[in-house]
Amino acid sequence: MNKLEFNALVVQQSDSLKNYARNFTRDHEDANDLVQDTLLKAVTYFKNFREGTNLKGWLYTIMKNTFINNYRRVVKTNSFITQEEDITSSHLMVSATKNKGENKFVMDDINTALSKLPEDYYVPFSMYFEGYKYNEISEHLNIPIGTVKTRIHVARKTMKKTLGVYKSTY
Repeated sequence: MNKLEFNALVVQQSDSLKNYARNFTRDHEDANDLVQDTLLKAVTYFKNFREGTNLKGWLYTIMKNTFINNYRRVVKTNSFITQEEDITSSHLMVSATKNKGENKFVMDDINTALSKLPEDYYVPFSMYFEGYKYNEISEHLNIPIGTVKTRIHVARKTMKKTLGVYKSTY
C-alpha cells in the first residue's frame, strides 16, 4: 500500500476517531485536537504500519497513547508550579512519594515476561492485546480458532504466574 492509499484510509476513520476522542476529553474542541494529533502521528509514522494490521485498532492505540502522554505532560507541568510562597513539609512529602519510579520496573518485568513466552503463544497473545478478534488472529496465523483461544489463555496464565509478585500491589 502506498502512502496516498494509506492516508485516504486513515482519513476515512476520522469520524469514528472523533467519537472515541470525546470519551477521553469530554470536550468537543479538545477531541478535535486529539483527532488531529492522532492523524498527524499516523501519517508521520506510516512506515511503522504493517499491512494486515487492524487500522482502526492501530489508530485507537495511537490516540490513547497521545492522550495519556498529553495528560502526563499537563500533570508534570502543574506539579512544577507552586501556588504558595513557602513549600510546607507535607507538600515536600507528597512530591517525593509521587514520582512513580516503580512503574519503570514493573514495565521492565512485564516486557521480560512477554519475551519469555514461546512464539506460538506470544504472537496470538500480542495480537489479541492489540485489538484483534479471535477470528482475525485465526485467519492471520492460519490456525483453528480454538487453538487461538487456548494459546491466549495459556499465555495469560503464564504471565499471571510470572508476574505473581505484583498480585497484591496492583
